[in-house]
Amino acid sequence: MKLVIHNIKIVSAALCVFLTLQFSSCKIDDSINPNNPSLEGALSNATLDDLNNLVVGTESSMRNNLGTYLDDVGVVGREIYRFSGSEPRFTSDLLGAGNAVLDNNTFYTTNPWASRYRTIKNTNILISAIENTSLPTEAQKQAYLGFANTIKAYQLLLVLNLSNDNGIRVDVADPSNLGPFVPKAEALTQIAALLESGFGQLNAAGATFPFQLSAGFAGFDNPDGFKRFNRGIAARVAVYRGQFAEALNFLNASFLNINGDFNSGVYHVFSGATGDQLNPVFLPLNSTGEVRVAQPAFRTDALAAGAANDDRLNKIALRSAPATQSGLTGTHDLVIFQSNTDPVSIIRNEELILIYAESKIRSGAAGYTDALIAINRIRQGHGLTAYSGALTETALINEMLIQRRYSLFMEGHRWIDMRRYNKLNELPIDRTGDDVWVSFPLPFSENAG
Repeated sequence: MKLVIHNIKIVSAALCVFLTLQFSSCKIDDSINPNNPSLEGALSNATLDDLNNLVVGTESSMRNNLGTYLDDVGVVGREIYRFSGSEPRFTSDLLGAGNAVLDNNTFYTTNPWASRYRTIKNTNILISAIENTSLPTEAQKQAYLGFANTIKAYQLLLVLNLSNDNGIRVDVADPSNLGPFVPKAEALTQIAALLESGFGQLNAAGATFPFQLSAGFAGFDNPDGFKRFNRGIAARVAVYRGQFAEALNFLNASFLNINGDFNSGVYHVFSGATGDQLNPVFLPLNSTGEVRVAQPAFRTDALAAGAANDDRLNKIALRSAPATQSGLTGTHDLVIFQSNTDPVSIIRNEELILIYAESKIRSGAAGYTDALIAINRIRQGHGLTAYSGALTETALINEMLIQRRYSLFMEGHRWIDMRRYNKLNELPIDRTGDDVWVSFPLPFSENAG
């Protein structure tokens, strides 16, 4: 598909902020109102309340269209099938059925793109507001900047995960003078640089934040904790760049704990409170109409490998009757989430353990012993025996990818992992003629005049 790049269309106003059990509702809009924070007010002589509302709104907006993003990477990466009575494109376009291709002007392309750039817009507003106001301390200024640059980098990474070789815009601070699209390698370099800027700012941010974060950042809601989150994302970016020594350095400053709780980490949180959002990936077991079923190989491959005792198979559950659509069938529902208020992970200790294993493998034979310790921590932590395969780079990489497949199931990694190891042709295809896509197209608005 030919893509001609023109101006990006980004909403210029900050997002409305959210209501959680620990935050009160607030509004950010384009009109100056002395009783509510406004965009103009935030950009000139912002108060701490203005800035804190921008932080809350930024964190909230990270959740917008999260379900669509996870469906995109989960379906294309053959982790799940998304059956919908009202939306056939989940089983046509995303799977390349027949002559179907990915559409550059429909929800699965445009919605995640727009939502991530709206959050990035919030971070840019926050940065501009900091530059145009007097705060009580320099440490507070650095705290806001460290938060903004870390979140901006993470959001850009999610955009790039979809667009891949089509690149992204990194510099969108001035809507009237947008920076150019940059190719994937350069985008990753700039994302890494943003994380470095954020880390340096967090180092100068003192002991506490002047703002509150949601319960999803529990344990990471001060400069020291948020730095460890920043370094975890930096380690993820480093392995995407093939910079494994750097990844190990970042892990040393992250919240990696080889013997720690797999689920320790940072999460999106949800609630049923007025104005808040519900978990967009939750569907009850045996749903009809709207269904997420595991691609059959998730279970059958584990059983064939003698991994019937793997507790990660509990992420799916047998339906009372198979679900079918467009020639595809699923017998097991996705049941990672038990309710519509369950949190969704951003990054967990289990991923960091696997990044450690990957980085040790890719650092040469001297690292294999350490990699095995990490791999066996994952295997044995889920009810499997220790690894007994060959101690070669190829065998250990394959084993690491298997563990990532099951540990990080439907967390947004499988398609990206197989792509970066040139293994997309190994993903299962259940319908003759289907395709596995390498990149999502840039939205149509990028090609419009």
